Order: sequence, then C-alpha cells, then structure tokens
Amino acid sequence: MANKKVVVIGSGFAGLSTATYLANEGCDVTVLEKNKDLGGRARQFKAEGFTFDMGPSWYWMPDVFEKYFETFGKKVSDYYELQRLDPSYHVLFGKDDILKVPANMQEFKNMLEKLEPGSGVQLDKFLEQAAYKYEKGINDLVYKPGRSLTEFMSVKLLFDMVRMDIFSSIYSHVRKFFKNDRIIRLMEFPILFLGALPENTPALYSLMNYADISLGTWYPKGGMHKIVEGMVKLAEEKGVKFKTDQEVLSVDCEGNLAKRVITKNETYEADVIVSSADYEHTDQKILPESFRNYNTKYWESRTMAPSSLIFYLGVDKRIEGLVHHNLFFDHDFGPHAQEIYETPKWPNEPLFYVSAPSKTDDTVAPEGKENIFILMPVAPGLEDNEEIREKYYDLIMDRMEKILGEDIKKYVTYKRSYAHNDFINDYHSFKGNAYGLANTLKQTAILKPALKNKKLKNFYYAGQLTVPGPGVPPSLISGQVVGKEVMKDFI
Repeated sequence: MANKKVVVIGSGFAGLSTATYLANEGCDVTVLEKNKDLGGRARQFKAEGFTFDMGPSWYWMPDVFEKYFETFGKKVSDYYELQRLDPSYHVLFGKDDILKVPANMQEFKNMLEKLEPGSGVQLDKFLEQAAYKYEKGINDLVYKPGRSLTEFMSVKLLFDMVRMDIFSSIYSHVRKFFKNDRIIRLMEFPILFLGALPENTPALYSLMNYADISLGTWYPKGGMHKIVEGMVKLAEEKGVKFKTDQEVLSVDCEGNLAKRVITKNETYEADVIVSSADYEHTDQKILPESFRNYNTKYWESRTMAPSSLIFYLGVDKRIEGLVHHNLFFDHDFGPHAQEIYETPKWPNEPLFYVSAPSKTDDTVAPEGKENIFILMPVAPGLEDNEEIREKYYDLIMDRMEKILGEDIKKYVTYKRSYAHNDFINDYHSFKGNAYGLANTLKQTAILKPALKNKKLKNFYYAGQLTVPGPGVPPSLISGQVVGKEVMKDFI
C-alpha cells in the first residue's frame, strides 16, 4: 500500500480514524471536508466569549479511545486531559425530585436501594451480564466488517451471541432485575438515541449500562472538540493532508474502479476512496447511478435514529440547579418515544437533555456566565422551521425554570438553534437524522449497509450508517475496521 493515493471524504470521527490508520500503513492520504472546520458533527464554534461543542457531549467508553491512540503508540493524555465527572449526571423528575447519579459504585447501589430494597444485589447481577456483553461486543463483534456470514460462523461466537441476548429486548431484560419505575427509566436512558423503542431494542445494549455505571462519564478539558483536535494532530503526524471547504460533487468511475473525486474547487486522483460522509447521500447523489449499492426504495425502508432540536445558549448568570449533564424526565418517556419511532411527529410532552459544561470547565464561558446546550430528540424527516423551533424553546425554558425554581430565559444573551434543516445543509444528513442508522435487530452486523461498494473494487464507506453503528466510539471503530479491510484487499 506504500504511496497508494487514498481520498477520505469527511473529517468526522470515522474519517479521521480511517485516514490515520491508512497513513500509518504508508498510504498517501488526503481528507476532503465539506465545511470550513474539521470534525463533522463534533465541530465547535465560538460566540460572544462562549465555546460550544456542536454535537456529541457525552464521553463514554474511555477504553475505546485509549485503544485507538495505543494503535499508533500514543496515549489519550498526549492530546487532551480527561476528568471523570461526579456526579455523572442528574435525572430530574420534577421540582425537588432529582436522582443525583454518583460516580462511586457503592454510592450508586445505595441510591438504588433507597428506591427499591434489594436492587443493589440485582445491580451486581445485571452488571455482570452487561460486562460480558461489553467485553464480547466492544472487543470482538463491533470490529467485524460484516461482509460475510462466515465471520460469525463459529460455535463459540454463536454461543457468545446467544449469551448476549441479541434476540430478546432491553425492555424485558431490565424488568427481570428491577421493578421500580425510576430505576427502569434510568437503565433504559442509554438506549434513548439508538433508534427504537426499548421493546424493539436488543438486550445486547445493556452493555451501554456497563459503560455508564462501571466505566463512568468523562469530560475532555476544553470540550469534546479536543478529541477532534487530538485526532487531527495525530493524523498530521502520520502525514495526512486536510482540505477544507471541499464539498464532493461526484466521483468519476472507469470499469470497476473509482478514479477521481470531484469537488466544487478541485479534482483529486485516487487509488482508493473511503466515504465517511452520509452514506445515503454518497450512494444516491455522489456516485453515478450504475455504481450505487442501493436504490431509493432501500433507503426509504431504513429505520433511522432520531434527529435533534438543539439550542446553544449563553446565559448571563450561573444556574444553581444544573450540573454538567442533566436529564429532564418530568414526563413519561413512552409517548415521546412513540412520537419519535412509531408515529413520527413533533412531540407533545418531550423529554430533553441539558449540558452545562461551564460547571466543569471555566474556559467555555466568561466568568460568572453559563454555557448551555439543550437537546430534544425528535423523529427524522419532520418539517422544520423557526416557528416550530421557537414553540419548543419556550416550552423547554418554561419547564426548566419551573423545575429548577429560578429565572433563566430573561438572562439568555446568546441563542442559536439547530435542527433537521441544519443537519441536511451541513452534513447532507438523510432525513435530517442526528445519529445515523437505528440499532434494531434487522439492521445489525451484515444487515447494515455494506462497508464496501459492490460494484467498485476500491470504494468503501465508514461512519454511523454502516458497521458497527451510531455513536462516537462506534464511529471511531468504524474507521479502523474499514482501514483494515482496505489493507486486506490491496496488500
């Protein structure tokens, strides 16, 4: 692969991961980024003294990041400083009704015991199974490229998959261990953005509870974009070249080879092309029709993970009732989930999440002020306009003020909203989704969109619409998986 020209489309986590892996193997790698800033959905912007992470705000699965950097003989601490959050987060069920989720395991058990006697022992059993799923899932299954059934045809792996509860739901699994409604809602929270109701999400994903409770919630000093900065620096150390403001318009193909990537500004020759941009957009808009993996009917039948309505706020005061991560669960999740996954529409009584990184990091807001990120999950493909956004801004702010018992709205000095239309404009995101393809049983492993083009021998896909799925750690892993497949195919 030495001196092979590789073009990677997109500079999100998957694209950065693929680029660095292939550059480390001796390839001449160029990354083309549509926007002016690197990082994809994990971009950052600054306004009026505030620094806002635009997308991901939870740092879970720290071992995945360590493993990534160790691949190149580096450590996370070479690039950014991590801090474990304690409390991990707050769950607000109403005014003066808060679960303060501690980082310490014994304190966590004590919290559960107050809600449901005996639940501490049940937690041990629950986490023992979740740890097994995490070990096998994160360290084995997610690194499989999903190109053939034979990858899964071993007695041991099939036995492991049965033990990982792939064929039962997280809904029934959680209720085998806990009866208290608040504990159940706490345990189901991590799968909120996976793209299906708990009843339709495989129990395999209790591994997310292990990531949450056992491995902890962390924060990179300076914001989540520090991960991007670290990955870019490492990539540049390996020789990766970055070209921004280079929206890809088309790919020239000859025979069974993709030969050139054409942007609005330049043409790039390539021996190998990896698209970590939106898969559906690449497949349906960038590639010539005769070289597409799928048709419109296929994409319309996919179950997508949610979109999001996001507000970035600068507040001219400190908000006493918030910690770094806050889940506002003052309404039942059931109706909101139905309005995301089953009968898509703007929700009547939405749950929402508030991040206040200025509680941890004094570099992201001016002194005495608060940096606020509000996210409300919503169905993809909905109408999006300013009137709708303002309606939900008022609704969310009213509920925040009521639950926290303090004025906030009148102190907001900076405000920016972000939803479906922005995801489409910035990332060509299919139906304006925020998280990629839903993690349902029918969209797992080899049933996900293929990471390799079926008609072009040198064209690949990485990111949240292919294996292993949505989320920052899976996207990071996706890039490595694709890099290894490229090396296998071209050595």
